[in-house]
Amino acid sequence: PKGGPGMQEMLYPTSYLKSMALDKKCALVTDGRFSGGSSGLSIGHVSPEAAAGGELALLKNGDEISINIPERTLNASVGTDTWEDRKRELLAEIKGEPIYSPKRRNRDIPISLQIYSAHVLSADKGAVRKI
Repeated sequence: PKGGPGMQEMLYPTSYLKSMALDKKCALVTDGRFSGGSSGLSIGHVSPEAAAGGELALLKNGDEISINIPERTLNASVGTDTWEDRKRELLAEIKGEPIYSPKRRNRDIPISLQIYSAHVLSADKGAVRKI
């Protein structure tokens, strides 16, 4: 909810993977949502979301992720020291920022959605405004 703002729909990324014949070889793991029209291994609603400091924000290109569907777990093959370093870097980067600002976003976010983003809880907490 914070990062969209709102929970972003992931139909386009799953459709793109399918169009490139990657839907059987590549999983999509996201804190976004799926409408039901997606295909392939799609794991959504990961919480807490990256914009709220969730662990998805700590992943880097090249990290391997193990997916265990029966146990409902995701595990990154990143050493504990590296993981802790990434957490410290992320906290230093966002320290003092009142509103999450997505990187590489080429669109203006209206003030109403900025306020929403500043006050909404992650999906694991109900995606409601904190008062």
